[in-house]
Amino acid sequence: MRWSFTLGTFKGTAVRIHVTLLLFLAWIGLAAFQRGGAEAAGQSVLFISAVFLCVVLHEFGHILTARQFGIVSPEVTLLPIGGVADMESMPQKPYQELLISVAGPAVNIVIAAALILIAGAFNLGAAAHISDPSISIFERLAATNVFLAVFNLIPAFPMDGGRVLRAALAIWLGQAKATRIAATIGQGFALFLGFAGLFGHPMLLFIAIFVYMAAAGESQMTTMAEAARGLPAIDAMEHRIATLNRGSTVGEAVDILLATSQDDFPVVDPAGRPAGLLSRPEIVEALRVSDASAPVAPFARKEVATIGAHETIDAALPMLNAGDAVGVVDAEGRLIGLLTRQSLAEIMMIRDARPDWRFPRREIAS
Repeated sequence: MRWSFTLGTFKGTAVRIHVTLLLFLAWIGLAAFQRGGAEAAGQSVLFISAVFLCVVLHEFGHILTARQFGIVSPEVTLLPIGGVADMESMPQKPYQELLISVAGPAVNIVIAAALILIAGAFNLGAAAHISDPSISIFERLAATNVFLAVFNLIPAFPMDGGRVLRAALAIWLGQAKATRIAATIGQGFALFLGFAGLFGHPMLLFIAIFVYMAAAGESQMTTMAEAARGLPAIDAMEHRIATLNRGSTVGEAVDILLATSQDDFPVVDPAGRPAGLLSRPEIVEALRVSDASAPVAPFARKEVATIGAHETIDAALPMLNAGDAVGVVDAEGRLIGLLTRQSLAEIMMIRDARPDWRFPRREIAS
């Protein structure tokens, strides 16, 4: 995720913090300083930092449980609204998703219980006033963890409770239909939050927008996965694509940009293997900062994700969902096509119109 940096790594998962969280902590500290001076500011920042430590532990509850089913999370990013774990794939069976989903709130319950034991006594009503420094930090953190567990178990996407609901529904209705139902409930919950935010805390509006977009995104991702399941890359790729050579100039790249409607342009070496990728904005930026006769290759992204022509495109979905094009290569590694979100969207439209439609088999030209 852009505008974030790594704090450290635990069991192969990088813990990253987004710059907006630092701005949020600064805002909390400044507001507390204006109310009670440096000591109040320090206490507030310390408390919020402790809350986000609990959020990290919550996310690792999901991550370490998912790892038991072979699902890896390369990173988790902390945002002002919580943590976001980046999982390379989704659980294939409903019971796996159910266990992964409840693991996070279970961690919060364990933390709350441990903090209550440390505090020695606990008054939930008093501890709920988390901004009151006269109440023990252990009690306030315990109350916060109880709140995190309960809030996350609301049966609406993208909260953990929404995933539990989807897992339960998927047993009888299948993954696609279960996702649509859970996502619809999540969007309804988001509208309720937004309406409440109009008459209460403005932060609810921000959370409502995030919940609505996340629910819609999850529904779209699942629809994509269903449309793509078992489909070979050679049958889903865009095969009439314009490419650039390593020696192409910026001017030649601009000419190709104007002549086609492609969003991404692969750069290939003399053997036809992918050596880079240029987007339309990157070509325009190259023209802005250099001469038209300059080579375009230095402006290309060197990392190009590829997939074999006869591999199914399921493995390419995380990259496509992130907005990256994926090159399709033959047995010799030569580029023969491109998988994009647009090509996947077209497949979704075809399968939505005719679920029984059979895509014509393509052959690799020798």
